[in-house]
Amino acid sequence: MALADHLRELRYRLVVSVIGIVVCAIGAAFVYEGIYRLLMYPYLQARDMLTSSHPEMETVTVISGVTAPFMLALVMCVVAGLVVSCPFWLYQLWAFISPALLKKEKKWALTFLASAIPLFLLGVLIGYLVLPQGIFVMLSFTPDSVPITNLLEVNQFFELTLRLMVVFGLGFLMPVVVVGLNFAGVVSAKRLGKIRSYVIFGTFVFGAAATPSTDPFSMLALAAPMAVLYLIAELIARLHDRRSNAPAVAAA
Repeated sequence: MALADHLRELRYRLVVSVIGIVVCAIGAAFVYEGIYRLLMYPYLQARDMLTSSHPEMETVTVISGVTAPFMLALVMCVVAGLVVSCPFWLYQLWAFISPALLKKEKKWALTFLASAIPLFLLGVLIGYLVLPQGIFVMLSFTPDSVPITNLLEVNQFFELTLRLMVVFGLGFLMPVVVVGLNFAGVVSAKRLGKIRSYVIFGTFVFGAAATPSTDPFSMLALAAPMAVLYLIAELIARLHDRRSNAPAVAAA
């Protein structure tokens, strides 16, 4: 395909993906209150943990600004649409890549989707589950000897929650990308082994920079699984390269 054709194809896939996300976001608007309660649950858990360890500490949730409730609902619905429509836009991503692959390589489309979708959703789930501990760690720095009330702005809290969930989801897609590049012949398993230490170090840097809560617990919860998933991806790439090179060795 010419460059102009690639750009037209990219534009088409982006537009279709955005339409899918918008449709799911509109659907999420009908269950907005349920999403609201679901996203507030990590805070309620963290508050109970703080009450047990810091009985004198008081935390209050507030919404500041006239437009804040509307913007909050809008952001929540869009992110919910992004998560729910992940099978659709992940397919569009593969559909954009697949024309550059050979016919025998396109058979991995179902494998790509079957692994990318659960990994993305698993990352979103882990980001949601580690949030109470992250909130607890950050708020526990409030000194008990000083009468301070922690005012937690709901819109900022939800923004933190949604960003953390999306970052975890995207981070867990890394092994799928690595294996996809190997199967497409872009990078070899030998090369993946050479850069292993740099990638593992990079996952921890990424975990520190990408987790918006900035607490070490969230950073480790993102970086450690990403490092393990990279090692698994490298193992799969080695098995693939060994199988691909076997016929050539036999012929020689």
